[in-house]
Amino acid sequence: MAKEDSFIQEKVEATDREAQQEPPLYKVLLHNDDYTTMDFVVMVLQTVFHKNTEEATRIMLNVHHQGVGIAGIYTREIGETKVEIVHRMAKKNQFPLRCSLEQDS
Repeated sequence: MAKEDSFIQEKVEATDREAQQEPPLYKVLLHNDDYTTMDFVVMVLQTVFHKNTEEATRIMLNVHHQGVGIAGIYTREIGETKVEIVHRMAKKNQFPLRCSLEQDS
């Protein structure tokens, strides 16, 4: 194999590795407060994060007892969008529910 062909082959393999690398994932966290109702949190988990009733209730209880719960794990852009949707829904319904994004380890 000629030197130039070898260089091209290495470049193609490097590009393939870069193309296959998965984007980093982020946890969308819901934070407990003393005012947002449990029913509202369950509804948010069902509508925004597509959780069934049982899973939404489990996450809501985690938020209630632990102070925080993981609503889902997504790419950064999707996670940011879901955080914004939660904040808009909470504000519209006059709840102080907070949601944040944290890089998954």
